[in-house]
Amino acid sequence: MSNAADGAFPAEWDDDERMNVMFSDFNENREVNTTDWDSKMDFWAAVIVGGCRHRASVRVSLQELNRTLRRKERSPLGLETVLRSMARCGTIQRESDFAASVDCGWLYWGVGLLLVKPLKWTFSSLVGSHHRVPLDASFVVMELVKEKASELLEVYRSGGFASRSVLSFQELRTLSSDVCADESTLCVVLLQLQRDKQVTVSLHDGEKIVKFCQAGQNSVCPVSDVDLGIYQLQRSEVLLGERVDKLGLEADKFKEEARTHLREGKKSQALRSLRACKRVERRSDSLFVQLESIRGILDRIAQSQTDQMVMQAYQAGVSALRLSLKDVTVERAESLVDQIQELCDTQDEVNQTLSSGVTSADTDELEEELKSLLDESKPDSISSYPEVPTSRLRIPGEPSAADFQQKKMTSPAKRCEPAQ
Repeated sequence: MSNAADGAFPAEWDDDERMNVMFSDFNENREVNTTDWDSKMDFWAAVIVGGCRHRASVRVSLQELNRTLRRKERSPLGLETVLRSMARCGTIQRESDFAASVDCGWLYWGVGLLLVKPLKWTFSSLVGSHHRVPLDASFVVMELVKEKASELLEVYRSGGFASRSVLSFQELRTLSSDVCADESTLCVVLLQLQRDKQVTVSLHDGEKIVKFCQAGQNSVCPVSDVDLGIYQLQRSEVLLGERVDKLGLEADKFKEEARTHLREGKKSQALRSLRACKRVERRSDSLFVQLESIRGILDRIAQSQTDQMVMQAYQAGVSALRLSLKDVTVERAESLVDQIQELCDTQDEVNQTLSSGVTSADTDELEEELKSLLDESKPDSISSYPEVPTSRLRIPGEPSAADFQQKKMTSPAKRCEPAQ
């Protein structure tokens, strides 16, 4: 029994009273109770989309819904009404109608070639619809298809295949294994990408190939002869690389056999193994030369594409420069330079006038006036004061220098007289 714990159903899934109402059939006349009718419709539409997202699927059918939405041995009674309403709103679309809506030629071009076997095509679904929804009628959930398409583009652009514009369908299946659960889902996603003009699918020598829109392009270009040539070279590079690796392992095997025979003393068998090793190595070397030649061609192609991008950038730059110089002439440039020079000369004159300030004559007058002010500030009685002495002042009673010198000269004689 399904329950809310599975993660695919809302919490109210375990509410018996609520689910009894939801599992009942819709009233034939919506106008009787539009609120309840719309509430029940929104509930089942959300459950259907959520269940598909939980299963990583983009398709749904009435038969599958009757099986996956069973609760306590009961299936919802109004699922046909829900599917018709979702189809009218564009939430879901029949697979056949979805594929036919990509372009007018897709259906006739694709029948029996690319998508017929994976998709469930029915003639009745192409010419019209019946009042009742067939149990096995397959619908695609548009919201989920667009999500998967974005995821696939992101995986392609962030992976190792981003440098290759054309991939085989098998390579794409491997690349998209984490996005698309099966081949049918991948086909639906490719249809959406073709509708968005991000990829184009074609058949070449019985092999389905897919070309992706490259960086800088708004829409994908049709597969050209150049694309096919590059694709074949890239495929040859992969196949030759695998073959060279296989021959390398085979040569190592023969060489090990030769060593074993030598250890066992079987010289003739060792020689045979060694000769086989040399043949394989020569074959491997020959294929490796071819592989290097192909790689060189691919490198030159990549370089030429880079050179073309550079030339386009140069051309765009020249066009932009030409447009920017459209109204510019030499005469106008010379006139502008003359005007600038004239303005610069005027500015120099103004700066010189401002920086000159007061003249030297004015400065002399100011200095004379300042000197007179200093003279006027001196007191008038300053001349009555005595002059400042220049010699040492003598304290009264203190002997003079002459007296001191005389006393010094007479003192020794007195000390030399004998005592009486």
